[in-house]
Amino acid sequence: MPKKLVLLGVGLALLLGFVVVSAGQPSANEDVAAEEEMAPAEVEPAEEMAGKMEVEMEVEMEAEAGPSLYDRLGGTYAIAAVVDDLIDRLGADEALNANPGIASARIPERFPGLKFHLTAMICQATGGPCGYTGRSMKDTHIDMGITASDWELFAADCKATFDKFGVPEAEQQELFAIIGSTQGDIVVAE
Repeated sequence: MPKKLVLLGVGLALLLGFVVVSAGQPSANEDVAAEEEMAPAEVEPAEEMAGKMEVEMEVEMEAEAGPSLYDRLGGTYAIAAVVDDLIDRLGADEALNANPGIASARIPERFPGLKFHLTAMICQATGGPCGYTGRSMKDTHIDMGITASDWELFAADCKATFDKFGVPEAEQQELFAIIGSTQGDIVVAE
């Protein structure tokens, strides 16, 4: 029998044992002497065991789920290196910068802040410990007039950066799913 099912069975047995022990406790209508005879130690081990089993099952399920995308990407420093390259690549992309709305936002002095926020956003979105505190994608891109063609150029730049850093194909697909979830807020022009 798989270990997970055994743990679940033991956890249920402990829980049922706790319910049976609890049901055997005197009610409020019975005399106080009977309540004092019931030792709390008889109930506590079942509660403790059930709690421990629950924690063990959660840890095991997390282990079976495998490492987060954040961990598979190598953590914050690896994500920051990829973002650094990506922002520099986007800033130099003449086809993307042909869009005046995009070009006006590509101010090199702003790149460090942009890199910081994008790193935090990807870190958070991939299951890492970071927290993104920047503006929403909609508010950030509303006046840029980004088209579907611009989006495709951006995606190609992402792919080139991911390939440069050897991001495995499965992780790239997960990243593109995350990135794609923002498309509706970013592509605002036809």
